[in-house]
Amino acid sequence: MTALLEIQQKVSEFVALGGWVVGLLLCVSVIAGAGVLWKLWHLASLRIGAHPALGDALDLWQTGQRGPALAQIRSLRGPLPALAERAINAGPSDALRPRLQVEIETHAARSENGLRLLDAIAQTAPLLGLFGTVLGMIEAFQTLQSAGATVDPSQLAGGIWVALLTTALGLGIAMPVSLFLSWAEGRIARETQAAAQMVEALCGPPLPQVPSRAPLTAQPVGA
Repeated sequence: MTALLEIQQKVSEFVALGGWVVGLLLCVSVIAGAGVLWKLWHLASLRIGAHPALGDALDLWQTGQRGPALAQIRSLRGPLPALAERAINAGPSDALRPRLQVEIETHAARSENGLRLLDAIAQTAPLLGLFGTVLGMIEAFQTLQSAGATVDPSQLAGGIWVALLTTALGLGIAMPVSLFLSWAEGRIARETQAAAQMVEALCGPPLPQVPSRAPLTAQPVGA
């Protein structure tokens, strides 16, 4: 309990030092942290970007090994393996490809939930920090003007570093959120690519079997 009170007191002092912009940035950082944790759980629950076994099963399907491919697909978990199994059970038809594309677009839209909020935080946090810096610089120069010739340089320097504190805090929030966004968008892009490969494997013609080449035998010299 004592540690909690000490943390609360330090946070209050920090907010009082930087003004209301620091308090707002701290609230934004809490929202960003919660959004990142939720998105990690969301991507894991949808099994986004983790389908190497599905690609192997689709390769078996395209080469005509339908039984092993279906057994491997049924052993996998996630939206894409479940969609592939439903498509196989439905059988070939002209409407299969459009149905699969609609399901995949819905899955892609579901996987992108929450990214707009994190993107807005990554773009807004530095601007909020810069806004706080501008307000702090205005206040510092007002103090300089009111002091006249008796200005204390230490007071001016203190006002400037307090003003720059909001910019540092805004950048500290935006940089990790931007890195996480790049990582999450990369996994979603791999998911989209795997979905496109699945559609082609289930709706396209089977791949021809590549005949095995006979081993090369050494030719006698002078033949």
